[in-house]
Amino acid sequence: MLEVLLSPEAWIAFATLTALELVLGIDNIIFISILVDRLPSDQREFARKIGLGMAMFMRIGLLLILSWIIGLVAPLFTVFGQGISGRDLILIAGGVFLVWKSTSEIHHAIEGAEQTSKAQAAAVFSAVIIQIMVVDLVFSLDSIITAVGMVDDVRIMIAAVIASVALMMVFARPIGQFVSDHPTIKMLALSFLVVVGVVLIAEGFDHHVPKGYVYFAMAFSLLVELLNIRLRKRGIQAKLHESKIPGDH
Repeated sequence: MLEVLLSPEAWIAFATLTALELVLGIDNIIFISILVDRLPSDQREFARKIGLGMAMFMRIGLLLILSWIIGLVAPLFTVFGQGISGRDLILIAGGVFLVWKSTSEIHHAIEGAEQTSKAQAAAVFSAVIIQIMVVDLVFSLDSIITAVGMVDDVRIMIAAVIASVALMMVFARPIGQFVSDHPTIKMLALSFLVVVGVVLIAEGFDHHVPKGYVYFAMAFSLLVELLNIRLRKRGIQAKLHESKIPGDH
């Protein structure tokens, strides 16, 4: 253990893997934030912590059974000449679930405030947690397979997972609050999750889509929307200022 702590290579691998886990965890944070937004306000923070905590334990558990993870890559059967493995099945099922859930949330958002309030009232805490667990499994599997290709030492992987989830817990609440307070950002996030779901399905059929393109498109769209939000706020402030001027004379 001491040689790991004193090794510069181990610290570089830890920092790199932690950063990678954070990047791969962004879509997980967004999904959890959108799900818990349908719960009563006094349950949201608790559900958010449970969701991220389960993600951490799930990833550590998967790391401890690496031989099983590696075995998932072996083809189980063939469809139209395409080998389908256990990992592929999990990615396809998770992608379909993500597309379905994100599309349902978009539908609820478009229905209007009255329908949204009914959906929030009907949201059950346990149902939200189960949905978080399903997506946690998909994102964790994808994350761990990536980690295995980067680092050989399981101890470094576990430390990086714990550090990244701890940082996610710090940022999850402000991200969730920001998404909840801005309907356009929430719609953008849901659209992003639909794209992520499609990418997972494509990965399940061995059609690799570089996630860098997806994240870049999302970051660019988010930047444009943040500029729009700032512009709308300035417009509102200017109108309020103009409305006060006649009363001063």
